[in-house]
Amino acid sequence: MKLHHRIDGPADAPLLVLGPSLGTTMEIWQPQLPALTESWRVLRYDLPGHGGSAPAAAGFTVDDLARAVLELVEDERFAVGGVSLGGAIASTIAVEAGHRVRKLVLCCTSARFGEPGPWLGRAALVRGKGMAALVPTLKTRWFTPGFDGQWVFDRFVEVDAKSYAACCEALAAFDLTRRLGEIAAPTLVIAGSEDPATPLDHALTLAGTIPGASLTVVPRASHLANVERPDAVTAAVLGHLRAGEPAENALAAGMRTRREVLGDAHVDRAVAATTDFTRDFQELITRYAWDEIWNRPGLDRRTRSCVTLTALVARGQMEELAMHVRAALRNGLTREEIKEVLLQTAVYCGVPAANAAFAVARRTLADIDAEGR
Repeated sequence: MKLHHRIDGPADAPLLVLGPSLGTTMEIWQPQLPALTESWRVLRYDLPGHGGSAPAAAGFTVDDLARAVLELVEDERFAVGGVSLGGAIASTIAVEAGHRVRKLVLCCTSARFGEPGPWLGRAALVRGKGMAALVPTLKTRWFTPGFDGQWVFDRFVEVDAKSYAACCEALAAFDLTRRLGEIAAPTLVIAGSEDPATPLDHALTLAGTIPGASLTVVPRASHLANVERPDAVTAAVLGHLRAGEPAENALAAGMRTRREVLGDAHVDRAVAATTDFTRDFQELITRYAWDEIWNRPGLDRRTRSCVTLTALVARGQMEELAMHVRAALRNGLTREEIKEVLLQTAVYCGVPAANAAFAVARRTLADIDAEGR
């Protein structure tokens, strides 16, 4: 079994493997991808007959899927997670190859997905009537009322029906309940508060049985919580992945962000000027400012640049302001938008401060124009 997959993120970053739910593709993790790839190399895969993976009509188990995923992974140590069936695959990997798993993320999943009968009935239904027959039911199970997740269902009807049915049969036979205690990797369990497919008691079983596991319940979310409430899920996943990681990982992630925002030339000058006396301070701001703050998922970099410009004007930090005018352009702000930010500071930070800021920004933009000639 060969699964279609894709890897995004820095080549030197640690690996995170993420699996989709039954009936979805690797795109299900797209809402989390920009934030995760700041610090992780993310491998996403498609299930058999889903997305770019070849069909497989019958005869495989969740264990077989876990082995197929492991065949994609060259790294000796990696983090792994998934939604629903992807979570079942991730937990199976954590049991069967636990020495390789550094972190585990289980989103809207279970150690046992109920009695076999309904799954076998669903398999028979799609084999007989096709994927579209399930859409009305899944619309009430995947999202809370009023949420528009149509793009997910547009992909769903493209899934190979026989492969989907085979996955249903694999889930019918899946039961990891008695082996949860074998999982040694630090584990995060995420549950949607309104999830009828894997209700909260399933998450409580996982969190209560896996040693040391933590539980995050996402309010106003159903089965595909990472799509319906992306910010909450992204923050929980990032917090879990960062917890207890060696300082050098945060330092490397911060340095990547620092270079992306400030540019290689500026960072190279700062690194070259570092002495034994200033090294600890430089590492502190790289870890704390450029990883823990700039890499948080709650604000995009454009917004963070707006906040930073305003704060620097308010504090009168004009040397830093020049650097962050350049950074704002790298983060996607236009010159007109930078002007609007500085105009706003005239009201809330004072006209003299804004006047000085406009002078710094004007010189900086002129220098950039001169450099480009």
